[in-house]
Amino acid sequence: MSAQSSRPDPRSARAADELADLLGEHVLAREEHRNAPGFVVRPDAVQDVLSILKAEAGFDHLSCVTAQEYEDRYESIYHLKKYDDPTREVSVVVPTDREDPISQSAEPVFRTADWHEREAYDLVGIEYDDHPDLRRILLPETWQGHPLSRDYDQNCPQVVTHTEHANPLADDARGEGDSDTMFLNIGPHHPATHGVLHLEVTLDGEQVVDVDPDIGYIHRCEEQMCQNGTYRHQIMPYPDRWDWSGAGLLNEWAYARVAEDLADIDVPEYAQVVRTMSAELSRILAHLLAVGTYALDVTGEFSATFMYAITERERVQDLLEDLTGQRLMFNYFRLGGVVWDLPEPREEYNGKVLSFTDDLPERLAEFHELLTANEAVQIRTLDTGRLGPETARSYGCTGPVARASGVDYDLRRDDPYGYYDQLDWNVVTEDGCDNFARLLVRLRELEESARIVEQCVDLLEDWPEDDREIQANVPRTLKPEDDTEVYRAVEAAKGELGIYIRADGTDEPARFKIRGPSFSNLQALPEMSRGEYVPDLIATLGSLDPIMGDVDR
Repeated sequence: MSAQSSRPDPRSARAADELADLLGEHVLAREEHRNAPGFVVRPDAVQDVLSILKAEAGFDHLSCVTAQEYEDRYESIYHLKKYDDPTREVSVVVPTDREDPISQSAEPVFRTADWHEREAYDLVGIEYDDHPDLRRILLPETWQGHPLSRDYDQNCPQVVTHTEHANPLADDARGEGDSDTMFLNIGPHHPATHGVLHLEVTLDGEQVVDVDPDIGYIHRCEEQMCQNGTYRHQIMPYPDRWDWSGAGLLNEWAYARVAEDLADIDVPEYAQVVRTMSAELSRILAHLLAVGTYALDVTGEFSATFMYAITERERVQDLLEDLTGQRLMFNYFRLGGVVWDLPEPREEYNGKVLSFTDDLPERLAEFHELLTANEAVQIRTLDTGRLGPETARSYGCTGPVARASGVDYDLRRDDPYGYYDQLDWNVVTEDGCDNFARLLVRLRELEESARIVEQCVDLLEDWPEDDREIQANVPRTLKPEDDTEVYRAVEAAKGELGIYIRADGTDEPARFKIRGPSFSNLQALPEMSRGEYVPDLIATLGSLDPIMGDVDR
């Protein structure tokens, strides 16, 4: 089914054989995806296989679930990694009959499979037996058909009935008599929801009994659009739109990494340094917005903290505008490198960058005084929104959300790409596991990003003039070998941003699946909010820093 990597690793081959021995008779066939062995298993053996891989082989991170339809079958792929070593990967491939696409749910083993499998059911049409809540997640329950299935009728009329808006507690016994149970809608158009997110909240008095995040309001078929674009030219403009907090360059790198891996493209060293510098400026953009809006969420602070953060953010926007020509949808990366070199005169541009990083420590001291040293912020965030490390892993949480729960996981260090492994910087972790810890991680990560940017500027200033190669010689048309499959990820501002691609021998992907970090992080919100108060719920949601374009795609 799948092509082998052009650079096989004998150690990986031995590891794959050991996994095959461990899984024994559960393995029906073997595949070789890029960077990961693939094991084909029966639809009724999913839980057994995943339990073995998690408990006995240490694959404790279900990073993504990909669903797709072939002419003769449906297929679910569970992409597994290790939080301790994400370079160790394995794919569990579950084919199901095309006429009766039913597979066992992975949710009892990995809680994060809940939303991922709901999406697979919603968009592709695979049903998951024993799933605790198998219903649509991005589309209304009344939707007809599955948009990514081969026989989907695009002209089918879609009608949302009045019953869709019925009171979900109408038949709830707790709503009778003197009970204080109440159903509360928060959003989808509310500043505290960080975008078009709808929270269906069940309250008992003032305490949260349950939260059901209702997503999909800005689902834009990004995966389908990428499947209709060519690798070389037409896909790269889309990633910027998945996260408009300023993290567009990080998203572009996610696509660049997976496509370059797929096509065996080597990026020049100079271009890697430029990518690393610009990506960290992009991360600073995203974190400054997260910190500034969090002040609004928690204390309603607009005039000081929010405006200070936006002022610093504008300085970074100016730097990236000078570099890319855009302030939001940068479209600066290209397969094999970047579109152009630093703006001229380079010395002046580098001076502007260093001026910003030199001023940042003073600004961060002000943010700490206004936020982390603020008694009101401490009361609202310390010991609220708790997310323990094991719960974070089970939900597939990554980025600042996971690192604030003591999960020491950062793909820049653990699965190196770009120029990160050549630089001096630290992965920031906190063990507070609460809203305050997540705020603190982002503030400290701003310092580390500035350190990375400064080192990149020093390298670029001293780079030999005749070796400033910004882009590899990439063929005009890329046609990866038929049935080549690859999942690759980068450390975006919100966490692990991964992309799965299956090639079919043409210049367009046969399947393009996006693993947005906010999608998995947001799924943990009910776990973090039960038993707390409504203001705590708002603070917890803000601490996740979700971007709905990243969630809905």
